[in-house]
Amino acid sequence: MIFLKLFLVFSKIGIFNFGGGYAMLSLIHNEVVVKNSWLTNSEFADIVAISQSTPGPIGINSATYVGYTAVMNEGYPQWAAVLGAVLASLSVIWLPFILMLTISRFLLKHGKSKPVNDVFSVLRPAIVGLIAAAALLLMSKENFSSPQESWFQFIVSILLFCFAFVGTRLYKIHPILMILLCGIAGLIIY
Repeated sequence: MIFLKLFLVFSKIGIFNFGGGYAMLSLIHNEVVVKNSWLTNSEFADIVAISQSTPGPIGINSATYVGYTAVMNEGYPQWAAVLGAVLASLSVIWLPFILMLTISRFLLKHGKSKPVNDVFSVLRPAIVGLIAAAALLLMSKENFSSPQESWFQFIVSILLFCFAFVGTRLYKIHPILMILLCGIAGLIIY
């Protein structure tokens, strides 16, 4: 039953996702944490961190991790969890792949038409909204702690966030170097 649910959930996430992996995060969170309780908020925060740090698209990386973890949490053996990871990963891409092949032909013919431009002008702000929702979703106590739990960890998290934001935005420090610097800072501080 878990395999069918994984297939249906990630097929739905794949087909209704517009705007890439970050826009997909709020959909994934709603399905795997809120509706199906396959993961906790803390595990989801870990997924996002791992998915960003590993090569590949964040949506597919997240699907892989969720598929594996959901099947393991259901009590299946490790080989079945690997199957769950593969199934979730393929489920999130198969419908968008077919859709993109179909749309590509259409856009080659009608890409400059007014109705197509109107659709894209409506999609752009919606995508920004989905990415903003993902950013707000990630501003949680699992990522930043909270003043009630640990003032020290909360302040350090805010300072690391500001350091990473200013470093990449103003000083144009390469994101990979920034990840390494923040990781080293985390090892030293904690």
